[in-house]
Amino acid sequence: MGSGEMMENDRINHGADMNARNSLETGIQKLDAGALFVLKSKGSWLHCGYHLTTSIVAPALLSLPFAFASLGWAPGVLCLTIGAAVTFYSYNLLSLVLEHQAQLGRRQLRFRDMANDILGPGWGRYCVGPIQFLVCYGAVVGCTLLGGQTMKSIYLISRPNGMAKLYEFVVVFGAFMLTLAQIPSFHSLRHINLVSLMLCLAYSAATTAGSIYAGHSAHAPSKDYSVSGDRQDRVLGAFSAIAIIATTYGNGIIPEIQATAAAPVKGKMFKGLCLCYTVVVTTFFSVAVSGYWAFGNQADSIILSNFIVGDTTLVPKWFLVMTNVFALLQLAAVGVVYLQPTNEVLEGLSSDPKMDQYSARNVVPRLIFRSLSIVIATTIAAMLPFFGDLNALIGAFGFLPLDFVMPAVLYNVTFKPSKRDLVFWLNATISTVFSGLAVLGSISAVRQIALDAKNYKLFANVS
Repeated sequence: MGSGEMMENDRINHGADMNARNSLETGIQKLDAGALFVLKSKGSWLHCGYHLTTSIVAPALLSLPFAFASLGWAPGVLCLTIGAAVTFYSYNLLSLVLEHQAQLGRRQLRFRDMANDILGPGWGRYCVGPIQFLVCYGAVVGCTLLGGQTMKSIYLISRPNGMAKLYEFVVVFGAFMLTLAQIPSFHSLRHINLVSLMLCLAYSAATTAGSIYAGHSAHAPSKDYSVSGDRQDRVLGAFSAIAIIATTYGNGIIPEIQATAAAPVKGKMFKGLCLCYTVVVTTFFSVAVSGYWAFGNQADSIILSNFIVGDTTLVPKWFLVMTNVFALLQLAAVGVVYLQPTNEVLEGLSSDPKMDQYSARNVVPRLIFRSLSIVIATTIAAMLPFFGDLNALIGAFGFLPLDFVMPAVLYNVTFKPSKRDLVFWLNATISTVFSGLAVLGSISAVRQIALDAKNYKLFANVS
């Protein structure tokens, strides 16, 4: 046999091996329209990194100085560090379980399928699926509301006596979201999420610079780093702050993000996590530390609000507008990312996987149902401008179990580490501690809802 023929046979055998490996990882299974059309597995580790960064590094990080105000310097930095370490570890555990399932020929593309396969029938349908939907759709409503509030902030900076109402801005932002919601698949968002990554770096850097500038200005507020309130308020405030930090690190869609990676998936998610957490550490710590340093226990729930004092601003107005615009644009990307689980469910119910994704049979229901989901989210955001309080409860009840508890449980059930191994007890400790924090965070959120209930009013024109 000639050398050329031998090389050709080697090439054919290598190609056959790769095809077999890809088939094994993909799992020869009948995919419904949701998995087939929305969760296309075509991406690289970089794309996973973009999706991860957009889902975690969102304008919610601007509330971190407010969390520090209820904790103080040392506990605040400690909780922020523990949050980064535990979520990176937990997300990597979840990725390892998904890789293991793929190697067994049972690649799972959705969180609920993963729970069903590993924990047993019913876990996906009655526990993980509903919680994930509540968390993700709640995030869409929250992004729409925060987008409207950000637009109103920009409006009031330029026209302090303007009479436009909050719900009007919410509707405008919802219309923008309505357009982005029609992007067909999660993988199709890769370029938008790259821009989103750059935007989060931009507004985090601007917020940090603005805090330092404001802290050194002649009109700088007095700095008080003590935790205010009586003992009960300080304790419940600390649990609320921990829930804010944990929710800020929240994701809830790790399996769906990993589903966008092309087979073989091994190692891709870890690289994406490394990229994501480089951005996480850079942005979270810079904003939290600089904002708390500048404003102490007077830090507002969104630190950009501290830059406005009466009719004046502590930073140049153009700078504040620019920072708000960066945050506003990224909010749209975050909202569309968290819309993907809803899109996947709607696509599975309304589309025909046997027909082309862009056939009239599939395009018409996709347009109708995705538009309807955004209209509902926008209506809720406009009607309930106090949705942030409800979202805190959803975050404590949803993000903490999905992102801190489930990964440890799924890893221990899948790999069955010995009780003599450190990893078993580490995972057991994480799942136990964060289950307790989920309960305490939920209690704290309910208490805050009760305290704020007297101010609740439909379509209220809040700042």
